[in-house]
Amino acid sequence: MNATGRADRWAGPLLRAGLVLLGVLHLSWGIPAVLAPRWFFDHFPGFGQAWTAAYPPYNAHLMTDVGAAFLTLGALLVAAAWLADRRVTRVVLGGVLLFSTIHLAFHLGHHGALAGAGLAASLVSLALGVLAPSALLMLSRWPRA
Repeated sequence: MNATGRADRWAGPLLRAGLVLLGVLHLSWGIPAVLAPRWFFDHFPGFGQAWTAAYPPYNAHLMTDVGAAFLTLGALLVAAAWLADRRVTRVVLGGVLLFSTIHLAFHLGHHGALAGAGLAASLVSLALGVLAPSALLMLSRWPRA
C-alpha cells in the first residue's frame, strides 16, 4: 500500500477521534456552566486561572446560556462522530468554526482584566479552538479508500 492509501485509511478514524475530543471538551465546559454558573464564572478554565471572571460582572443568565451553547456544540460533535456522515460532519464543524471564530475575534479586541501570560494562554486556547475544527474540516475532505 502506498502513502496515499495509508493516509486514506487513517483519515476516518482521526476525524472521528477529533470530533469526539472536541465534543468531550465542549461538554466538559458546558456541564459546569449550566449546573454551577457562578462556580464556572469564578474558576474557568481551572488550574489556578480565572479567565471568565476577568470579564465582570457575573451574570447567571449569561453563564447558563454559554453553558447551553457549549453543551449543544458538544452534543452535535459527538453525534457527528457517531453518524460518520461527511455532510453532517461538515455542517457541525462549520458551526463550531463560526462560534469559535467569533469568540476569538471578540477576545482579540477585549482583554477584560487579563494580561501577560494569562491573556496569552487564553488567546492561544481560543486560536486552537479555530484551528482544530479547521483541520478536521480539511481532514473530512480526504478521499476515503
